[in-house]
Amino acid sequence: MAVTQSRRIDFPQVDMAGIVYYPEYWDMCHRFFEGSWPQIAKIDYPTLIGERKIGFPTVDNKATFHAPLRYGDVVKCRLWISKIGNSSVEWQYRYFNQGGDLVWSASVMTVCVDMDSLAPMPIPEDLRAGLAATKAEGGDE
Repeated sequence: MAVTQSRRIDFPQVDMAGIVYYPEYWDMCHRFFEGSWPQIAKIDYPTLIGERKIGFPTVDNKATFHAPLRYGDVVKCRLWISKIGNSSVEWQYRYFNQGGDLVWSASVMTVCVDMDSLAPMPIPEDLRAGLAATKAEGGDE
């Protein structure tokens, strides 16, 4: 099951050409990542890192820009898990514009860490269950 979220593209996100400045895609990526946790694991990300002391920093990412997003567009993000390891999770992102056109795709690898030591740790079972439920089955990609 993929998680879907959307947001409008605001003026501070665009460059002089009137299109989304490329680092903004990664900023939105992280915002969509944080926003997905309540649906995925019934916990918000501030509680996960602040109280449970568990984080998922990015260790690898890849992206493809398919078409521009412009000021005022509405971007819809479809997010799902493609792989779950002992401590790693591979997230897939697809951004679509209001017309349904694919504009950006990315793969982001995160590692579960203890926030006090920043040492990798196994993904706790309650989080693993939610992540596994978000894992794509075959054609969901």
